Amino acid sequence: MDDLVFAAPPQVVAPVKGGGQFPVRRIYCVGRNYAAHAREMGHDPNAEPPFFFAKPADALMTHGADVPYPTMTEDLHHEIELVAAIGTGGRDISVDAARQHVWGYATGIDLTRRDLQAWAKKATKPWEVAKGFDHSAPMGELARAADVAWPLSGAITLTVNGETRQSGDLEQMTWDLPHVIAELSRYFELCPGDLIFTGTPSGVGAVVRGDRLEGSIAGIGTVTATIA
Repeated sequence: MDDLVFAAPPQVVAPVKGGGQFPVRRIYCVGRNYAAHAREMGHDPNAEPPFFFAKPADALMTHGADVPYPTMTEDLHHEIELVAAIGTGGRDISVDAARQHVWGYATGIDLTRRDLQAWAKKATKPWEVAKGFDHSAPMGELARAADVAWPLSGAITLTVNGETRQSGDLEQMTWDLPHVIAELSRYFELCPGDLIFTGTPSGVGAVVRGDRLEGSIAGIGTVTATIA
């Protein structure tokens, strides 16, 4: 458009396995969606329904790009997650219909400034500075839903410098993917291009500059990132 006061930012896109690019609209994330992780963070996994937070679309990091160590933290943590990409939008989606709205799946990492999150929790402040910072969402290639099994189970792992840090199974989710989509669509109208990070198993921990992160989900794919 000729009347823009400056050039519009480029469209954020995610790579698709086999070729193509998926335009990203929003990134939603589910908190404490594995019981063991909820417990390791000091919470009762049975005490609450799913809750959500967001990251900006341009926090996405793809193609194994280096992730700059963020400012304002001394405790950066990794969280390996299944990512669902929405291809068909909707509001008040039923659990039974949720699968029809998914375009594809990927393996992602929700990076967290844990010290800032702890401060926010204690001070009853929002989590944005802990979760929505620049470069905080590394993600691998999207696999088309038609090319993979419906991922209600499957090994999910993350290593740091070759050492296993997180190891679990998608079936350990407190709220499985259909319920996550259904609940999220009660709060927001989901649209094509939305990504949903679905929570992490236990074993989260700190990373430092130079660490190499490698995550995988059986039948979905991998993600890599180096903390620069």
